[in-house]
Amino acid sequence: MESTALLIAASLNAGTVLAIASLGLLINEKAGIVNLGAEGMMLCAALAGFATVVHTGSTVAGFAAGMAAGALLAAIFGGLVIWLNTNQYATGLALSLFGGGFSAFAGTSYVQAKLPEQSTFAIPLLADIPFIGNALFRHHPMVYVCVGLVFGLIWFLFRTRAGLVLRSVGESPESAHALGYPVRRIRLLAVMAGGALCGLAGAYVSTVYTPLWVEGMIAGKGWIALALTTFATWRPARVLLGAYLFGGVTMLQFHLQGMGVNVPSQFLTMMPYLATIVVLVLISRNPTWIRVNMPASIGKPFYPGS
Repeated sequence: MESTALLIAASLNAGTVLAIASLGLLINEKAGIVNLGAEGMMLCAALAGFATVVHTGSTVAGFAAGMAAGALLAAIFGGLVIWLNTNQYATGLALSLFGGGFSAFAGTSYVQAKLPEQSTFAIPLLADIPFIGNALFRHHPMVYVCVGLVFGLIWFLFRTRAGLVLRSVGESPESAHALGYPVRRIRLLAVMAGGALCGLAGAYVSTVYTPLWVEGMIAGKGWIALALTTFATWRPARVLLGAYLFGGVTMLQFHLQGMGVNVPSQFLTMMPYLATIVVLVLISRNPTWIRVNMPASIGKPFYPGS
């Protein structure tokens, strides 16, 4: 029972990283922009957050620095693809490569750095409940903030006028422009908001999830988050469930190793990525399902004069 509770707790922790990044990418894609640079943004944000905590001792400041780094890189990406109409896929890949190289170069002096000791978190009374307490109520506050973000984004997208405008920009930017909405500015704000969430996820990785800095420490989580938005058919609640599912697959490898299961470690390591491929293949078998849920103008440039 105790090991199961620990597996659930680890799955929620791992899923939080994917969920926050996926929510940011979902905002981008709801506005009609595909950002393949999540991996690079998360790496730069992880370095920014880690360095900030090393120098200030404040995890909150580290989260803020990570969000700022993510938003800045997203703004550069947005300027290129929204105003200069560069190819979204090529620009996103370039951002991902840039983020990986820049973070490796700039982070060399932080490889041996250590963060201040962090206090443990527990919700009073609830944390003392057998099994459930260890599984659900002894997490970093960001785990619960992530759940709040999901419900907040659901409310914003489907219950507010601003959310309706954002979705209309993603579905038919020409119609939104004809109604007088500044499509390019709305898209840029959406891209920056998405970048900030990817940055928050990156900072969470380096300051809480695995509190250290090593080159390439995001280890493909940005790509999994990108696939997760499609897996969730651009629905925030499904993003959260999918993130916990992928988080569980990630943590299962360590759980099996701890139980002494005789499975090659290389196979266990590839499980999260294999699960990603399998899910995308299964979803792609029903193109109508994707077409119905996917924003109509996703990945397409917008020309105001057209």
